[in-house]
Amino acid sequence: MKARFALIAILALLSPPAMAALQTVTLSVPGMTCAACPITVKAALNKVDGVSQIDVSYPDREAVVTFDDAKTTVEALLQATANAGYPSTVKE
Repeated sequence: MKARFALIAILALLSPPAMAALQTVTLSVPGMTCAACPITVKAALNKVDGVSQIDVSYPDREAVVTFDDAKTTVEALLQATANAGYPSTVKE
C-alpha cells in the first residue's frame, strides 16, 4: 500500500500542471518610435522562457505574445520589454 501511494505521489510531482495552457496577451508598447524598434522588442520577448509566438506591430505600437503560462507570466513579459528600454502595459 505504501509503495502504491509513493508511486502515485511521484507521478503527480512529475506530471505537468493540469491547468497549464497557452495564453495570448497584447502588450501596448508606446515607446516604439521607429520601424527598427520592433526588432529589439521581439528579441527581448524571445528570451523569455515559454514564449512560443510573437507578432510586433510598429504602426499599432503593440506586441501580441503567445506563451505557456506554466513557464512564464505576463509580469515577466512586461519586465522583458522594460529591460530592453520599451516599457509596456497589457492592452485590454
